[in-house]
Amino acid sequence: MFRAAKDALASEAARRYLNGLVARYGEVNELRIDSKNKTMCAVCRLEGEAEPVAIDVAEYEIQAVGKDKVLRLGTCRCSRPWLQNLLTDFVRGREIKLPGWAAAAL
Repeated sequence: MFRAAKDALASEAARRYLNGLVARYGEVNELRIDSKNKTMCAVCRLEGEAEPVAIDVAEYEIQAVGKDKVLRLGTCRCSRPWLQNLLTDFVRGREIKLPGWAAAAL
């Protein structure tokens, strides 16, 4: 029960943070983080898309790099082929530096 509440709080905080990063491209309407299974699911409204886009991430991991924490995304699945290709080419396996609060929450 504690993990579910922690994941819900982390999901909402991360959703707000992500919206600041992706505002030019659209908006993350929903983000669900499952820290036990190391998965994430985002539902986004992207510019130019009529319907919401779902993105599922499996096997994410948090790693220490020096004194920083980074997020490394595993397999990404998306409901749009063009975005699936983009995620595979540019996001999968990439290290994303996390703000301190995010590293503690995940």
